[in-house]
Amino acid sequence: MKSLILSLLSFISIAQCSFAQNSVIEQEIINLSKEKWQWMSDKKVDLLDSLFHEKAVFVHMGGNMTKEHELNVIKSGGIWYKKADIQEVSINIIGSTAILLNRITLLAVVGGNEVTNPFTVTEVYVQQNGTWKLGSMSFTKLLTRPGE
Repeated sequence: MKSLILSLLSFISIAQCSFAQNSVIEQEIINLSKEKWQWMSDKKVDLLDSLFHEKAVFVHMGGNMTKEHELNVIKSGGIWYKKADIQEVSINIIGSTAILLNRITLLAVVGGNEVTNPFTVTEVYVQQNGTWKLGSMSFTKLLTRPGE
């Protein structure tokens, strides 16, 4: 009986530690994502360059881009991510991969035209040498705006 109780207490302790660790990692990724949106708005391509994985892919309504292409579009103002109004965030950690979903309303300037669109944005982060890197970012346009 004593060993059963000790085993149960060990299991609970390990589960709590694992949950707390995941919560810390989840908050780290959520904060990193928020910073990324600000860096995109401020066109801080040097910070984005260090965040984006070398093999990162970006999926937009108009097609796919590589890291280099995405950075050039941001730097040139081809797309200016003026403001991402984040309504919902969810995150799943799978090993050294984090999948974050943002439901946002994005105010952007595209080709000189200011546009506002509701999106679910899927961000996939991978941990590499103790650092989180953005490996993929995909925009899915929603049919209705949040709250409608």
